[in-house]
Amino acid sequence: MKRFYKDASVGEMADPDKGSQWRVLLDGRPIKTAGGRPQVVSTQALAEALAAEWAAQGEQIDAQSFHLRDLADFAIDAVAQDRAQTIRDILPYAETDTLCYRGDPEDALYERQLAVWEPLLAEAETRYDVRFARVSGILHKPQPAETLSRLETALAAENDFVLASLKMLSSLAASLVIAMAAIRPGTDAEALWNAASLEEDWQVELWGEDWEAAERRAARFEAFRLAIRLAELSRA
Repeated sequence: MKRFYKDASVGEMADPDKGSQWRVLLDGRPIKTAGGRPQVVSTQALAEALAAEWAAQGEQIDAQSFHLRDLADFAIDAVAQDRAQTIRDILPYAETDTLCYRGDPEDALYERQLAVWEPLLAEAETRYDVRFARVSGILHKPQPAETLSRLETALAAENDFVLASLKMLSSLAASLVIAMAAIRPGTDAEALWNAASLEEDWQVELWGEDWEAAERRAARFEAFRLAIRLAELSRA
């Protein structure tokens, strides 16, 4: 598609219930989401980041380059329309959290899992006043109902854009604990991604890695960082 605008900017609009809201303006005209809804966001910082994607386009618009816009649109078109369903989609990543499933204690992998994963689990237990069941092996063990209930309450307190971020982060990491750590201010995204990829990296150490797998891992990490950025911008 040929570029049809000259200027990408942001505009503020007052909402009687939510206060100041922001939107992207193309030549002064507000844009809509992929679902046809007004693309109204919670912070000026997020609106400016979205406008920057439009401003960066050349003579031809590259639809694949609107990474942040696509995730923001998902928050508006999907999450905001049914927050309860989004939370139901996210919560199972706590029920089967990767950090809770370890190798056998006599295995070398177990020692690495313990060193990297246990501090993350312990911190989450303290922060949310919950308890996670640890499992050696692959057999499923249910998490305490009270743990899931408290995590559900924590999820419900987040805004729509953070919930969109958490859904992506949980899926990429196969861990709600890592996802919730990732959206905290000052988080070390690379360290968390390495924790999520611990078993994959272990296999690479043993057997080596091909370039296609390396590219897939890099692409997933970029998606992980993008989701963190959306959460940060929606709170700025």
